[in-house]
Order: sequence, then structure tokens, then C-alpha cells
Amino acid sequence: MAAAKIKKGDSVVVLSGKDKGRTGTVLQVLPKDGKVVVEGVNVATKHRKPTQVNPQGGIERTPAPMAISKVAVADKDGKPTRVRFETKDGKKVRVAVKSGEIIDG
Repeated sequence: MAAAKIKKGDSVVVLSGKDKGRTGTVLQVLPKDGKVVVEGVNVATKHRKPTQVNPQGGIERTPAPMAISKVAVADKDGKPTRVRFETKDGKKVRVAVKSGEIIDG
């Protein structure tokens, strides 16, 4: 399996869809499905009936998974950038293509 270009905790920019241009933090990566869950983006609403656990009920808003191809890692200026891998000091690190800055490591 290839190394992940987008990881949990990364700041990402949405490239397409109804939330295009919005930024958020990756909460979860689903590599088998090729999807990511981004905080505050692609929010799904569910109408919940009152239960013993939640006696109030009401509308529940949660971020839904979206295709990993729709997001790109945000560079230091907040613009989207691609990611490549380089070896620094014998360690594989992620590097932002636009700025050449090391993302982690």
C-alpha cells in the first residue's frame, strides 16, 4: 500500500463540490473507501426522534465522508498544494510541491 498523502490532522482545502474553497482539518481518513472526513465541510443533517439517551431529539449535524480526490493539503498561505515524498536524513517525509516546505517530520 502506498503512503498516505493526506493524514488525520492535516489542514485541507476543498477543490470541488458545494463546499469548494472551504478549509478544514481532517478528522478521519478512510483509505479503503478513498474518503476523508473534514471538520465543518460536507455536513449532513439527521432528524432524530427523542430517545432515552437524547430526550430532546432534534436535528443532528455531522460531517460526512467525501472523496479524497476533492481535497488538497493547504499550504502555509492557505492555498491548495500537491504533496510529494522525499528522503531527509534517511527518513521519508511529505513535502508541499508549491512551497517545498516539509509538512511533517
